[in-house]
Amino acid sequence: TALKVQLDAKLFGQHLAKDVVLKAVMGFSNNPSPKKPLTLSLHGWAGTGKNFLSQILAEHVHRAGLRSKFVHLFLATLHFPHHDQVKLYKEQLQNWIRGNVSACPHSVFIFDEMDKMHPGLIDAIKPFLDYYEEVDGVSYRKAIFIFLSNAGGDLINKAALDFWTSGKQREEIQLKDLESLLSVGVFNNKNSGLWHSSLIDRNLIDYFVPFLPLEHKHVKMCVRAEMMARGYAVDENVIQAVVDEMTFFPKEQKIYSDKGCKTVQAKLDIHED
Repeated sequence: TALKVQLDAKLFGQHLAKDVVLKAVMGFSNNPSPKKPLTLSLHGWAGTGKNFLSQILAEHVHRAGLRSKFVHLFLATLHFPHHDQVKLYKEQLQNWIRGNVSACPHSVFIFDEMDKMHPGLIDAIKPFLDYYEEVDGVSYRKAIFIFLSNAGGDLINKAALDFWTSGKQREEIQLKDLESLLSVGVFNNKNSGLWHSSLIDRNLIDYFVPFLPLEHKHVKMCVRAEMMARGYAVDENVIQAVVDEMTFFPKEQKIYSDKGCKTVQAKLDIHED
């Protein structure tokens, strides 16, 4: 319930992601002996809430969240910058995961910028995500792996726009409308971090979680939440001013924010008085 309350209060416009992740985490948490680690792949454009959701999820498992020594965040451009060092990265990654899961079976691993990761690097962790009781004396079944990627964002945006064009509500979009589209799209995308990955081949990713592009009303919710978090009085004129500075697409209809809520904090700084 705490996770649901957090997501309802802080994650806007993502009925699918909220629903899928809640069910997945609840099911996983309530299972005394899962057959494999929980593996989620979050997809969508920047600023739609992928990082945000993974942080909330990490805090749900370990109170200190990203500050916990049992939560590990990898950034492709920071931790795996050189493509000619992939062999070394694979060894380091395997040793790091093995060591940390040995210390805490409920470790959480978050891989951000998957679309900037060398193809095949992520396959180094395949043995840890598979249906094995143990690998070299260590059980990985209670760990959680989360992949974040902008890959597939265009497919998700197109599907959302198709729904809008045909007069349907975005809340009518269901996981089945997007999940197979995503897994195939990501598998065949050289810049996805999961290009031709055995994780997809072997069905080791439990859920492909789509993050929809955010509309004007969702951006307003982000601004309102940020104002409240800063202890400001909520001023609808300021909210509108911030939203007016954002850019929206497609060019004609201007329905979706092209940066989600990513620049809300910076734009709100300008309107402080």
